[in-house]
Amino acid sequence: MGKLKMYMNKLESTPNRSFINVILPGILICFVVMIAGIYLAELIGVMIVKLGILPEGSSSPVSGIFVAIILGIIIRNTVNMHSIFRNGVAFAVKYALRAGIILLGLRLSLNEALRLGAWGIPLIIACISCGIIVTLYFTKKLNQSNRLGTLIACGTGICGVTAIMAISPVLKAKDNEISYAVANITIFGLVGMLFYPYLANTFFGDDPIKAGLFLGTAIHDTAQVTGSALIYNQMFDMEKAVDVAMVTKLTRNLFIIAVIPLISFLFFKNEGVEDGNGGERKIPKWYKLIPLFVIGFLLLAFVRTIGDMNLENNGLAFGFLDSTTWKNVYTYGSSFGTTYMLGLAMAGVGLSTDFSTFKGLGIKPFYIGLIAAVSVGIVSLTLISLFGHLIVI
Repeated sequence: MGKLKMYMNKLESTPNRSFINVILPGILICFVVMIAGIYLAELIGVMIVKLGILPEGSSSPVSGIFVAIILGIIIRNTVNMHSIFRNGVAFAVKYALRAGIILLGLRLSLNEALRLGAWGIPLIIACISCGIIVTLYFTKKLNQSNRLGTLIACGTGICGVTAIMAISPVLKAKDNEISYAVANITIFGLVGMLFYPYLANTFFGDDPIKAGLFLGTAIHDTAQVTGSALIYNQMFDMEKAVDVAMVTKLTRNLFIIAVIPLISFLFFKNEGVEDGNGGERKIPKWYKLIPLFVIGFLLLAFVRTIGDMNLENNGLAFGFLDSTTWKNVYTYGSSFGTTYMLGLAMAGVGLSTDFSTFKGLGIKPFYIGLIAAVSVGIVSLTLISLFGHLIVI
């Protein structure tokens, strides 16, 4: 909040400038791009359902956030972007992103993690660790940008696009790096969504718990996990696999709280930061590796957990909200954050990305994403085959 206040004071001190003149035009163009992205993503979802790839009633496996980024990049690199929009776009990228991640906490209840028991959580941790370690190892081996590799590692290991967006401000990632990482995660997540339900049936065809665990740990993004679980249910008539996949994925998402500070530490340990004189390189203090928006995310996750516990014990969340009202509160709150705040921010990322900057990134980061995705899938299959029978949901 202190930085936001300083930012606003700086604008107000500029002659003949105001919030409306400086910020609003950029926010409006981000809003238009975001709405277009959401609409096109839903349209793609409808087309996929009509083609029979996904069952009736499925939501789009393509994120509106991803489409908004693509639209923003197209606009920026065809008609360019007038300077009147730039301050507002930067404002949306910085502050709408943080607000969206905080509100995402309402989606996640810590009670979900308890349902997986003593064997399920270590399995998830192993898959997360595999995604991160493999990605960072091959990033170094192929001599790629450590920052881009860290973004891909978080997206592969934790929760896809959301994890990339959560860690990008901490790493001070460039817009083209964010866009590249999001594209990387989206492509391999979609491939996994279409292919893994059949792989799950091959290995765990008679066990919906094992199948759900595999889909929830091996596929990157929440929407893609949902799509794959629905495909599995439609093809093999095992509805419980859908519930298990979602519980597994939501539990995996919770690890964003711990992994963001850890990955930030590893990044700065390798990269370091220059001191004020541009000399000695050192790791930032530990508390600087825990962004305030991650703390806000955790607090709202606790709010969601306490509300759910109240509901189970007393029939009322916080003593006055019935089940329907409480569900509406956390559903609309988290949806506003993930759909609109993060959508606004990612539209801004697209509008800030000059496509020519991708030339310097090359194709190797896609190889890294592929290797990491396959590795996570193999580890997930192996561990579930060995220990999946110990997990009861």
